[in-house]
Amino acid sequence: MNFNALILSFLISLFSGNSEEAKVEKPKKAGPPNIILLIGDGMGHSQLSSALYYGDQEPNYVRFPFVGLSRTSSSSHKITDSAAGATAFSCGVKTYNGSIGMAADTTAVETIVEQLAAENWRTGVISTSSITHATPASFYAHVPLRKQEFEIAEQLLSSDVDFAAGGGKRFFFDRLDERNLYPAFAEAGIEVDTAALVAKNWQADKRYAYLLAKDGMTPVYQGRDEFLPEATAMALDYFDSTDPDAPFFMMVEGSQIDWGGHANNGEYLVKEMLDFDKAIGVALDYAEKDGNTLVIVTADHECGGFALVSTEVEVPFQGKQRDYDSLSFSFGSGGHSAAMVPVLAFGPGAEAFSGIYQNNSIYHKMWAALKGE
Repeated sequence: MNFNALILSFLISLFSGNSEEAKVEKPKKAGPPNIILLIGDGMGHSQLSSALYYGDQEPNYVRFPFVGLSRTSSSSHKITDSAAGATAFSCGVKTYNGSIGMAADTTAVETIVEQLAAENWRTGVISTSSITHATPASFYAHVPLRKQEFEIAEQLLSSDVDFAAGGGKRFFFDRLDERNLYPAFAEAGIEVDTAALVAKNWQADKRYAYLLAKDGMTPVYQGRDEFLPEATAMALDYFDSTDPDAPFFMMVEGSQIDWGGHANNGEYLVKEMLDFDKAIGVALDYAEKDGNTLVIVTADHECGGFALVSTEVEVPFQGKQRDYDSLSFSFGSGGHSAAMVPVLAFGPGAEAFSGIYQNNSIYHKMWAALKGE
């Protein structure tokens, strides 16, 4: 194991309770809580349940004390897309499918990242898709159509995001307009790494970006490493190292749970779900030690009409029967569904996330928690 791998392993153990040092709780800081919002793109109840049956240990998400349900329809459709779904979280408004950081009338709406950065919060966005994809983009960009990823890339440079990690190099360095935005990173005070998730000598006056794939990150079932939990741990280390007294907001997306659903590929979906649960564990362990961090896990929508069903088996002399102790994957669609999705919460203000409510209420509940309401 090389030095950088050792550093990343230490960060994971620090935030996952695997070291003696990690067991020491930090003194609770005064003021509003940090917020870590984890979005399992396409994660419905069956996707969540799959981690109970296909992981090698109890899922981290069972540790949440408060559970709710989110109604996901957009302003334009009963079935939302990720752009409208994420904009509901980031801006608190219902908008049309395809909209990034805009209201239904295409008026730009300030995101929670922009609002908190104006109050000197640190902010982070992490995703296993391109960092310009619909969900992460909705926290820092404003465009009428999600497919405007080259414009979204430029908006990341001028945004308030302090720590970004994901894919999407082609939108910055291999652009259709033949522009190379590499010099623009330095001009914006961003140290960019396109090779590996390597810990830096963090500096408070710098922003950091990791762009580690041409577009989306490699799927877990095709060999992706522990990028998502490691990036989550690294961002937390960055926040704590540069200004431990300043609050932070971070959005972490398990993007490819959705892609497994679109592909009707159960192995793809479940491995992404288990990977996402590891990132949940990193966030929860940090929050338990910190004492002033609100962790929220939810989804923008369900994808694939996914279900865990009994396997049909051949029984001697009885023909085919359903074996209720053997699970199989079932899909009812290659697209999104209108099903309500889970909301899990831990930390200051978590009790407000119980119940059934519209997805844009999550934005308002986060602000209520920040105000201690």
